[in-house]
Amino acid sequence: MGSIKIREERCKGCTLCINACPQKIITLASYTNSKGYYPATLADEDTCTGCGSCYTFCPDMCIEVYR
Repeated sequence: MGSIKIREERCKGCTLCINACPQKIITLASYTNSKGYYPATLADEDTCTGCGSCYTFCPDMCIEVYR
């Protein structure tokens, strides 16, 4: 099993990680960060495999992957 950590303050809500996630467990938050963007958030920690697809597609390096 794996997990990810999303740095919400750096995230601009581009949704590339959402589309890249094979488990479809990343969503946009219902709140905004200090820059006014809806950041990506992990919806189901138990389902994350730590594959790193989200990390690969994130243009702002907001995601850390733990395996």
